[in-house]
Amino acid sequence: MKIAIPTEIKIQEKRVALIPQACAQLIQQGHELYLQSGAGARCGYADQQYKHYGVNICPDASSLYNMGELILKVKEPQPEEWDLLRAEQILFCYLHLAAEPNLLHQLQSIGLTAVGFESVMEHGQLPLLRPMSIIAGKLAVQAGCQLLQHHKGVLLGGLAATQRGHVVVLGAGNAGFAATELAASLGAQVTVFDLNYQRLEQVRHLGHHVSSFYPYEKAIAETLECADLVIGAVLVPNKKSPIVVTEDMVKQMQTHSVIVDIAVDQGGCIATTHPTNYDQPSYRLNDVIHYAVSNMPAAVANTASQALSASILPYVSRLSSVDWRKDDILRSAINTDKGECLLSLLD
Repeated sequence: MKIAIPTEIKIQEKRVALIPQACAQLIQQGHELYLQSGAGARCGYADQQYKHYGVNICPDASSLYNMGELILKVKEPQPEEWDLLRAEQILFCYLHLAAEPNLLHQLQSIGLTAVGFESVMEHGQLPLLRPMSIIAGKLAVQAGCQLLQHHKGVLLGGLAATQRGHVVVLGAGNAGFAATELAASLGAQVTVFDLNYQRLEQVRHLGHHVSSFYPYEKAIAETLECADLVIGAVLVPNKKSPIVVTEDMVKQMQTHSVIVDIAVDQGGCIATTHPTNYDQPSYRLNDVIHYAVSNMPAAVANTASQALSASILPYVSRLSSVDWRKDDILRSAINTDKGECLLSLLD
């Protein structure tokens, strides 16, 4: 199969879908690999490194998309890329269509087969979402630390004779657990909310200053009033994220406290957040600082590209076979196919 890897054009998106060594493995399997010139440069992989393993370099996006049967991206196609896609192609990337109705309609109109990284589920897990969620969870704490220092003058972990910073984490999945783990290691007081009792037990073992609770609405509201940093990490696979923090709750938060909504690429789990980018990552609303970059792992593009490449490679191999539709895992991850939406999405 002809596999094409374009340069990502979302604002400040520096990741690449496959690093050179992963491309080499696919070439050994008999596939033809095409890379848009410069696609890996911003995360540390020059064209020459790909050429060394036999990857064909295309000078621009148009020629790259013309060659590809399987289009392998990181983030969802941007409007400038829509006209480059064709009905006979397979698109494999993060799509998050529950929060992107315009993109959904466009993919249906094109008629191609779109398979979402975030829709691949195996053994009850989301293996292609997990590494980026872990990175986003860690970055949420790092970004929150910087914003708290700048706007509130708070050192998250504190020290002797001072109060610990208070972090509230909504959701104890991959992103929430990673955020909790880092915040706890910095010495912060951490309060975690999740529906899953096992998850609540797991995060509680991260330290004596980590507490975990069922997400009763009143309990969340009361806890947010004394929070320095709130991290939204609520995920419902293939659905728009539910709102668990209302605008009224945000209004009761302390002045200059910080919200980081990791769930923003699925619509966000906090009523006052909207997607931002790395050019303008944060904004102030109700005297609370909001940070809601929809492609957070792009900040650590080298690390993220390595992790993403390792996680998607086995599935790219399976998707590149002639009879891939017999693969139950991949078939269930199809988002759109021949003009049909195969996902049940929340409004």
